[in-house]
Amino acid sequence: MMKIEILKSKIHRATITQANLNYIGSISIDENLLDAANLIEFEKVQVVNINNGERLETYVIKGERGSGVISLNGAAARKASVGDLIIIASFAQMDFEEAKKFKPAIVFPDASNQIH
Repeated sequence: MMKIEILKSKIHRATITQANLNYIGSISIDENLLDAANLIEFEKVQVVNINNGERLETYVIKGERGSGVISLNGAAARKASVGDLIIIASFAQMDFEEAKKFKPAIVFPDASNQIH
């Protein structure tokens, strides 16, 4: 049975609110965004910075619900500045036929990282 990797979750054009170099690595994401995008704490994500083209992989930690926080932490903080727009994506492996029917969770937050 052939397996392929497919987009599972995406937060499109979120705004970096913090870059915390002196924190253990990860990306903190408002829990409302996590729920909407079907992401869980400690899940591996790819982060793409729209402003400067940087790409990195890290893991998710829950940010305060409703806060709009998107914080790159640790070494990743060097890859973005507050105000940069990013795309956060996660992927899943599934069999080819299942993947044809699968629909990823895609979220488009506003400039304050809120969903309406």
